[in-house]
Amino acid sequence: MSPLSLSSEIELDERDGRYLRKAIVWSHAARRRGNRPFGAIVVSAAGEVLAETYCNTAETGDVTGHAETNAVRALGERGLSREELAGATLYSSAEPCVMCAGAIFWSNIGRVVFGIDAERLRMFRGERPEQRDAELSCRDVFQASSHPIECIGPALLDEAIAAHVGAWKD
Repeated sequence: MSPLSLSSEIELDERDGRYLRKAIVWSHAARRRGNRPFGAIVVSAAGEVLAETYCNTAETGDVTGHAETNAVRALGERGLSREELAGATLYSSAEPCVMCAGAIFWSNIGRVVFGIDAERLRMFRGERPEQRDAELSCRDVFQASSHPIECIGPALLDEAIAAHVGAWKD
């Protein structure tokens, strides 16, 4: 893949930068626990942290235990309404995969901000079948949504990439 074909990095405001950095911290925590290096945090429109999670697939054996789906599950346990979630932002250390984008859609979260994009992430993952993803952007899923989902990223690339360096098998 040509570096020229990669998405340009987006500059974030202070609030988005602060919360995306928290999601990136969770990606490092996931890696330290033997999981894939992904983290997510959901923040209400008023700035209340609603969920903080990481990928826990190695710990649980649950292949759906991605950071974003874990965050959506945590939101469900809180009993938040779809209206409340429409104003929320999910911050993810990496671009959500197709499964996670679907969970975000079903939860009614209205905004996503992510670190490393799927194109760059594939450079770390390599070609091993168990490390590959469905090559469909979360933006494609969000564009098919019946309600608007704003999507911002990639952002804070150097910080988001750090957890992936050396984390994937060749």
